Parts: sequence; structure tokens; C-alpha cells
Amino acid sequence: MPIITGEFTVAMQPEAMSAVAADSGIGRMSLDKHYHGALQAEGKGEMLAYMDRALGSGVYVAVERVTGAVEGRSGSFLLHHTGVMTRGAPSLSVAVVPDSGTGELAGLRGTLNIRIDGGKHYYDFDYTL
Repeated sequence: MPIITGEFTVAMQPEAMSAVAADSGIGRMSLDKHYHGALQAEGKGEMLAYMDRALGSGVYVAVERVTGAVEGRSGSFLLHHTGVMTRGAPSLSVAVVPDSGTGELAGLRGTLNIRIDGGKHYYDFDYTL
């Protein structure tokens, strides 16, 4: 599996919760990402999150549609995110949704690792086509 690395920017905006979930303490955010490097793409998605700041434990789940090019191959695909914080210890999984690739990215599989260093966001994308 090739691994490609690059930088990305992300903007998150709070969104309203449904009437059913409004009193749950869960937050909802829209995601707007721009990937640079061997992954030249935009990511648009939705995130649900909950955090108990006193205990340092929480969770987030997100679905993101990535549209652009992977090493020059054009198309789109979906990523699913699952992040868990257990008393300050983080765990994160970001993977390509099976069979979500389109165009030249049909059949794409893989995982994406997110790193934050000095306030900048980086990705390591381990994939196969």
C-alpha cells in the first residue's frame, strides 16, 4: 500500500441539532477541509461530538466526502471518522468507506492518519486502488 503525506486545513462551524437531540449535550459541526500534496482535494462533512471536560473523556463520529485527486487520479470517496478520548488518552480511526470511490478512485481502500504539529494539520494516507 502506498502511503502519501501532506498538509490540510480544516474549518468547523457549529450546526443546529435536531429537536430530539437538542438537550443531549451532543454537538454538531460542519467540516470544510482542503488537502494539499499528493492528495489534492476538498473534504465536506458532518461531525457529532460529546466531551466531558471534567473527566477528559468523549467521542466524535464524522462522515466526510473527499472530492479531488489522489496522486493524479480524479474522483471522490467517503471517509468515516471515529475518535474516542478516555480520560485524556486519544484514539482515532479514519478509514475509506467501502465501495465509496468514484471515477478513477473506484475501488479505493485505505486509512488516513491525522497528525497535528505546531497547530498545523497533516495526513498520512495509506491506500490501495
